[in-house]
Amino acid sequence: MSSIALPGRSGGAPSRFALAGEALAARGGIVLLALALFVFLTVPLAMLFARSLEGRSGEFVGLANFVQYVQSPSLARSTWNTLTFALLTTLVTVPLAFVFAYAIQRSCIPFKGVWRNVAMIPILAPSLLAAIAFIYLFGNQGALKFMLQWFGLQTIYGMPGMVLAMTFASFPHAVMILMAALALSDARLFEAADSLGTSERRKFMTITLPGAKYGLISASMVVFTMAVSEFGVPKVIGGNTSVLAVDIYKQVIGQQNFSMGAVVGLVLLLPAVAAFIIDHQVRRRQQALLTARSVPYQAKPARGRDRALLAFVVLTSTLLLTVVGMAAFGSVVKFWPYDLSLTFNHYTYGFEEAGIDHAYRNSLVMALICGVLGAVITFAGAYWLEKTRGAGLLRPLIRLQAMLPMAVPGLVLGIGYILFFNAPANPLNFLYGTMAILVLSTLIHFYSSSHLTAVTALNQIDREFESVSASLKVPFYKTFWRVTVPVCLPSILDIGRYYFVNAMTTISAVVFLYSPQTTLAAISILQLDEAGAIGSAAAMATLIVVTSGVVTALLFVMESWLIRRTQGWRNTVKA
Repeated sequence: MSSIALPGRSGGAPSRFALAGEALAARGGIVLLALALFVFLTVPLAMLFARSLEGRSGEFVGLANFVQYVQSPSLARSTWNTLTFALLTTLVTVPLAFVFAYAIQRSCIPFKGVWRNVAMIPILAPSLLAAIAFIYLFGNQGALKFMLQWFGLQTIYGMPGMVLAMTFASFPHAVMILMAALALSDARLFEAADSLGTSERRKFMTITLPGAKYGLISASMVVFTMAVSEFGVPKVIGGNTSVLAVDIYKQVIGQQNFSMGAVVGLVLLLPAVAAFIIDHQVRRRQQALLTARSVPYQAKPARGRDRALLAFVVLTSTLLLTVVGMAAFGSVVKFWPYDLSLTFNHYTYGFEEAGIDHAYRNSLVMALICGVLGAVITFAGAYWLEKTRGAGLLRPLIRLQAMLPMAVPGLVLGIGYILFFNAPANPLNFLYGTMAILVLSTLIHFYSSSHLTAVTALNQIDREFESVSASLKVPFYKTFWRVTVPVCLPSILDIGRYYFVNAMTTISAVVFLYSPQTTLAAISILQLDEAGAIGSAAAMATLIVVTSGVVTALLFVMESWLIRRTQGWRNTVKA
């Protein structure tokens, strides 16, 4: 079996100056990471809280803003609608995702890879695409509007459309979590159940569901949090149904009332933080399902079950493709629904007259910067945190800050950035309105998941590598570059891909931060929809999907090539 070779020493023992410089670099990296998270995450959130205690003119008013908002009828209505929207989305999405994941992991249906990839398609699309597609399907001039009567609905606008569109957007996230939850199980439990003559239903209720309960709870919390903080879907297809995310937008953009916007942001933060705490507690209690004595479970063919699950998977995949296909079709028809002749006028209008070419170019540039810079910063930060020594007091604080973005909705982070970076006394004020602040907000917004990916990859490498390197007087950065990076290369590429796709599709954090020179493609969808140019909005949404898909495919090819070039040590060599 081939092995990983540690970097050798080139010359004599390093000088005291070199050792001191190495220690300073290691500790300096930790301090720099802590400072960056403090400045670009903690301080903006603190500014948000401080502004909620001030009036419009900046005078201290204490809890007066909270009292005013609590006493307004709009709070109860928006809070109720937000919670209803999140709960309904969770109740629809999680069961569908569980059956889909169960079909992939616990059945013998064919073409599992195809269905898995189809389920991931919504990740490539901005959430606005689903809202636009459902307007084409079930709106006032929708192709399938007659179907609403089957479910006793009068219109798709409002809660029904919001739940459908959000189910599409959150489905792949729930599927990924539940596929991981169902990936491992002890076959001995099923063998014992079979020997006792246990029915399939009872095995499902007593073995499968208990084993997946933590995954079900995590998936529910993720979907719930996504729905609570979603802005684009309610804005496009919500009609007159007010939610907290739209209330923030109205207060900040419509009325320029930043104090009340901060209050609504803190109210929106509460359910997201509660869901995060529940998910964190669940993860802490989760126990390993596969021990050293376990036998990995492998599904056995069952004609009736496999046919039913295949039918469900095909139907679900067809519906997902229909949503994307409807938006793409709407982008190339001349005038829906009266003139269905094909044309590229919506694309040319967007690029030539609405200035969308500039927005698309901005999104592409921002996504590329986020993909490259995000992968480098996140992985280097995780390495400093997990693999170096010193600065022990800072490490728990950094871990807490690294997890914080997962509980902070993008709109809340965006308001915090306005209040912090737009302050004239702030020396970082020059960043406001630039591409840099869009990149920073995106990196911080999606930092938690990327950080967890990097930490998971790093923890798979035995700390003995660093210990041996230190004993051989090899600088840590050489071990990092020659050992750690090659071993973790697949995870680094995954982080870059994650940042790129999210930078192309995100709206919530950047909707408050862009300027006329830095308008993004996802923001232009919102602007085109507000202007009534739904065809051009569909064109831009389709273009984002195509771009994200092409770049993702290219990164997969690059990853495959790099792994072949750098991961030869993974292959066993037979004597």
